[in-house]
Amino acid sequence: MSYLMKPNLILLPGLLNDARLWRAQAEGLADIANVSVADLTRSDTMADLAADVLEQVPAGMFALAGLSMGGYVALEIMRQAPERVTALALIDTSARPDTLEATANRQRLIAMAHTDFPAVPRELMPKLLYPPHLEEPHIVDCIEDMAATVGPDAFVRQQHAIMARVDSRDSLPRISCPSLVLCGREDGITPVEVHEEMAALIPRATMTIVEHCGHLSALEKPDAVTAALRNLLQGKPC
Repeated sequence: MSYLMKPNLILLPGLLNDARLWRAQAEGLADIANVSVADLTRSDTMADLAADVLEQVPAGMFALAGLSMGGYVALEIMRQAPERVTALALIDTSARPDTLEATANRQRLIAMAHTDFPAVPRELMPKLLYPPHLEEPHIVDCIEDMAATVGPDAFVRQQHAIMARVDSRDSLPRISCPSLVLCGREDGITPVEVHEEMAALIPRATMTIVEHCGHLSALEKPDAVTAALRNLLQGKPC
């Protein structure tokens, strides 16, 4: 496949994540797509984060995949520029708005970030990973390194955007492109049932559950996520 024939694939990272979250997918899909990872650290609303992505991507159409917070941004892009998205992957994410409990916890973490920012990823870690993966240094170190790179200021902006996000469920039936909904079986932040809800509401969605995997599936089970994205890009069952 020549360079000019490859579609553009835009990957959107989650909270406190950067391009390293998607390293395996960027490398594993380079033969069939021009892969880039967007920067989601600049703005503090979902609308502005989506606009930031649309400024970063090449002109024309593209496939789009977002994990966790990246999924929230992807859903906002589907409202701002649905005609540009050829395929959509929503990974370990949700179309629901923040709960009062979740917002209160985010505010607590924001306060923590002002006084002891390294404690934030350490506290989040057990919620992010399938328990055995807490013993995998290459996964844990990557998460901590990404958080340190994103830093406390961008973390606060991201949390404000997440807290204020809208309920996207009403807009899901208007998504017309082929879509993949994927999650880890043991995702403790956005569990299987919220993905089943999205898959049921998106007309052309297929759903994949990755076993022995938590919230950061692209990092925990990279081969499974890469394979599902490859199938989506190639128009095969995911």
